Amino acid sequence: MAGPSSRMLALLSLLQVHRDWPGDELAGRLEVSPRTVRRDVDRLRELGYRVEALRGPAGGYRLAAGSDLPPLLFDDDQAVAIALALAVAPASGADIAESAARALATVRQVMPARLRSRVDAVQAVTTSGRTRTDPDVLVAVSEAVHLHEVLRFTYAGDDDLRPPRRVEPHAVVARNGRWYLLDWDFDRGDWRTHRIDRITPRMRTRVPFTPRPVPGGDPVAFVSARFKGSAQADVWPCTGSVTMTAADARTVTPYLPEDAVVESLPDERSRVTLGSWSWPGLAGAFAGFAVDFVVEGPDDLRDATVASAARLRAASAR
Repeated sequence: MAGPSSRMLALLSLLQVHRDWPGDELAGRLEVSPRTVRRDVDRLRELGYRVEALRGPAGGYRLAAGSDLPPLLFDDDQAVAIALALAVAPASGADIAESAARALATVRQVMPARLRSRVDAVQAVTTSGRTRTDPDVLVAVSEAVHLHEVLRFTYAGDDDLRPPRRVEPHAVVARNGRWYLLDWDFDRGDWRTHRIDRITPRMRTRVPFTPRPVPGGDPVAFVSARFKGSAQADVWPCTGSVTMTAADARTVTPYLPEDAVVESLPDERSRVTLGSWSWPGLAGAFAGFAVDFVVEGPDDLRDATVASAARLRAASAR
């Protein structure tokens, strides 16, 4: 059984989920008796945490809403997770590298030595992309999503005479070091994705809206599908296969996208299956590996490969 201090941290972690906890369930989670839970709750109250008792046959506890909490306490795993998240924050695309570094230094100073050594052992060197998102803009857009409030903004590249865009913001999605807003665009009458680093919010509209169901129900999958050129499911609209020697397949494997499939075939051959937003794009992807291959199918890929070969011959003609 864990000691009193670590047990209280675990209890506080559960209570901060902001839900009602039956006393017996808390006791089961902590592997202690209900009487021990009551003692630990009393200790948390002595520290200033407003833990309310729930009435009813089973009884229970909740952390009072709106409580002014004392300095947060974290268990070992939470502390390490926070430190590592701050360490890699510069790779998120948000322009918070300096703030994250200062926050990490603060968190590290109050860590026990055993945890500092775990964090220091991870020497993460992050790469900051060219795209940096202003954290104030990110917060403003996220707030509009949270409040279900119509958002007005200008967008980089818009004509100066164009009025601000008006959208119903539904989700903020982080993808490959960039932040995107998934919204219903009034002008287009359709779902759109906008890069948040290109957004300049205008004055709050304070106009509420009722969220629409996102196609497919998953904003992340919907945004991913848009980047693949698919209007619906998160799959490439064009998928095809080629065969090549096993040696050539091993050569190109390190450069294949994560969703590529490589299958071993008889006679020292391999089948490579890729997806793309178009058949010419897929033919170009296979040709770009600079190894010999034979198109298995479908016929759309075969036709695109022939057409691409003809264009390359014409382009190289003197």
